[in-house]
Amino acid sequence: MIATLLFGLFIVTMLLGVPIGAALGLAGAAAIALANAETPWFGLLAVPQNFYAGLGKYPLLAVPMFVLVGSIFDRSGVATRLVNFATAIVGRGPGMLPLIAIAVAMFMGGISGSGPATAAAVGGVMIAAMSKAGYPGAYSASIVGAAAATDILIPPSIAFIVYSVLVPSASVPALFAAGLIPGVLVGVALIVPAVWMARRHRMGQLEADLPRPPLLKSFVEAIWGLLAPVVILGGMRMGWFTPTEAAVVAVFYGLFVGMVVHRTMGWRDVVLALKESGELSAVILIVVALAGIFAFSLSTLGVIDPITRAIVDSGLGEYGVLGLIMLLLVVMGMFLDGISIFLIFVPLMWPLMQHYQWDTVWFGVLLTLMVAMGQFTPPLAVNLMVSCRIAGVSIEQTVRWVIPLVLALSLVVLAVIVWPPLALWLPQVLGF
Repeated sequence: MIATLLFGLFIVTMLLGVPIGAALGLAGAAAIALANAETPWFGLLAVPQNFYAGLGKYPLLAVPMFVLVGSIFDRSGVATRLVNFATAIVGRGPGMLPLIAIAVAMFMGGISGSGPATAAAVGGVMIAAMSKAGYPGAYSASIVGAAAATDILIPPSIAFIVYSVLVPSASVPALFAAGLIPGVLVGVALIVPAVWMARRHRMGQLEADLPRPPLLKSFVEAIWGLLAPVVILGGMRMGWFTPTEAAVVAVFYGLFVGMVVHRTMGWRDVVLALKESGELSAVILIVVALAGIFAFSLSTLGVIDPITRAIVDSGLGEYGVLGLIMLLLVVMGMFLDGISIFLIFVPLMWPLMQHYQWDTVWFGVLLTLMVAMGQFTPPLAVNLMVSCRIAGVSIEQTVRWVIPLVLALSLVVLAVIVWPPLALWLPQVLGF
């Protein structure tokens, strides 16, 4: 009865257009009240307690800072300089601009950790350039949306920070290290079909006629952007600061680059960046806090155990259950953002991780890979929505171009499942 109310009310409110955070909080509060029917007001005291508990976690301090970093670097002109430098290295020709878009998006992932922010920053530069070179808008939007999905895998990653809060046994440094190799593999896997589609359909025929930036000049202009991941990740590895402190360092580094070095930002831009990142951070953290109520309902009202037993006793076996989870996450990723998926499904999957003795860091990488896939899988893919808006095309037009990219990412998912050291080797080497 309580489980039916919890999930039923959540689904109904979502279908009615209620924001996901409010839907989680309402469903959780209603389940708590029903479980304490004799003294509902006493039982509902758990609601504000768990709202605060959902926010009162040290790693979450990094979330608004990394969101701010993405906004600052979006306005600092770093993306344009990185594109010029990448173009100077790989040259011009059919299929090269899509390759550059993916490479730059991967690099931007080492700065902000936010897929939509990278889709906006890289898309603002690359979609216009690809249009001039003769690439269709739908193809360009698909490439940028898929490329930006690598950002939640390549450290620093907001998704990994949220996962570490939900699964304390998976530390943020270990998750950051574990996501690096799969993130790079995803980028390489996306490059192959991107270049193949461009050449097969004879796109970008005008690209060879576009000027190639001088290598030395473009390198000098891009050097401050190239150093950003070194400062952020290198500082964490050397023990100079924690991931949360690294986010603050990244903010001041971005402000220094934008306001002092490149001088592309003024105080007005800083205010706009603070406003934009404040609004987005508030949305993320409110959803996290309200999901704490939902998670409390799952864990204390006897909802998770029956679901776990039903899955374990289904006869699917370990890999069958893992395949079912992957399929579920792909479907959910088409409709929900990554953080919401983590907040809803990780508490449900925790008993399965314990039952099958899955490594929590490895499973976090798998989960994030599936969320990354959902970020550019129609019909409601957040990265694709951003890139399509920049390109002026509908999401429906991107389907034919997105399918090969999804298949390429699926191969990386399969590789991480079959060979866990792809995710676990680097954390072990670094001592995490």
